[in-house]
Amino acid sequence: MRRRRADRRKVEPDVRYNNVKVQTFINHVLKKGKKNVAATLVYDAFDIMAEKTGKDPVELFEQAIQNASPRMEVRPRRIGGATYQIPMEVPTHRQFTLATRWLLEAARTRTGLPFQECLADELLSAVNNEGNAIRKREEAHRMAKANRAFSHFRV
Repeated sequence: MRRRRADRRKVEPDVRYNNVKVQTFINHVLKKGKKNVAATLVYDAFDIMAEKTGKDPVELFEQAIQNASPRMEVRPRRIGGATYQIPMEVPTHRQFTLATRWLLEAARTRTGLPFQECLADELLSAVNNEGNAIRKREEAHRMAKANRAFSHFRV
């Protein structure tokens, strides 16, 4: 039997932009506990974005997250002897987590440039509804649309 659901931790805002989402994004970039390195990479990527567009990088970042966030996803559910892929709405905290994961994965697969430039390019691509993260979102929506017939099995 499952125990109670864990409480969500409160994240303090980042030092430069005083934004909780930016700090959470920095935490996702983090590798091997090197938070200063992760923060430097994200802030450099934001500086590159501001330089290329002339707009506020936090607004661009939030727009990229908004564009890459999935609204629907499929979750497996076992009914009888069969496992069905059931389309469900995605909670807002999971939308942010999935968008962040997809953006970072897409930025890490880009090669030939330093990571901060790849991250800036991927975020700008997401703002323009392009790039690998947007393709992942479209794929999730396509799967949900294809399995609409099983939506009556919702929990």
